[in-house]
Amino acid sequence: MKKIVQAIVFLLAFVLAAAPVVAESSESVSTDESETAEGRDVYPFQPAVGTELIADNPLLEEKPSLTYTVQPGDNLYRIALAHSVPLQSLIEWNALAGELIHPGEVLNVSLEAPGSTTNMKKMKQVIAAAPAPVTKQQAKTSTPTTAKTAVSSKTASAPATVPASTQTGRELTMTATAYTAYCNGCSGTTKIGINLRANPNQKVIAVDPSVIPLGSRVWVEGYGEAIAGDTGGAIKGHKIDVFIPGLDSALSWGVKKVRVKILN
Repeated sequence: MKKIVQAIVFLLAFVLAAAPVVAESSESVSTDESETAEGRDVYPFQPAVGTELIADNPLLEEKPSLTYTVQPGDNLYRIALAHSVPLQSLIEWNALAGELIHPGEVLNVSLEAPGSTTNMKKMKQVIAAAPAPVTKQQAKTSTPTTAKTAVSSKTASAPATVPASTQTGRELTMTATAYTAYCNGCSGTTKIGINLRANPNQKVIAVDPSVIPLGSRVWVEGYGEAIAGDTGGAIKGHKIDVFIPGLDSALSWGVKKVRVKILN
């Protein structure tokens, strides 16, 4: 019995003697880990490699397109509006002779697009070499008074209520686009002197005079009766431009094939 008691006492003494060593060892480990963390040898969290670089890389920011491929139904007014650029700039950046474009064409829609600056120089050279424009006073002097009187009489006598089916005249199939009196570079006055800004309800179309004579009274499918009273650089052959007062309505017109009757 005495030996058992001595063994128990010896065991307790051994446990008590070992406890401070274990605690000291734990503190030492904790201190070492703390020092290691302070020494930046251990990182509790590391972001994915390259994450910060990718997020801050300006080269990966999306840049606006410098060119645009023309789609069926597009016109220059719509493209200029969609890319927030002036119509005249769009013409100059692409060295266009007029406003006629075709599906599949690639247009520069920014000055930074390759070739835009070169095209602008070409346009300036062409404009510089062009003859001086005719002034309004010269136009009034050179326009026969009888022609204006004839246009006025035709406008006044146009039967607005006559259906197209009962009207007679030469019929053509033409490509029709639309324009307004407030586009860039537009004066608002037609070739034969109609002030479209003062008369926004006037039905007028721009024509190629070699196909439809100026001053002719016409009927246009989807538009109604009108006067062939204007021309345009891009209006050649079987193509017309119908005048529509509002920009949104003109853009909505797009490009379409229509029947045109020359009434007189």
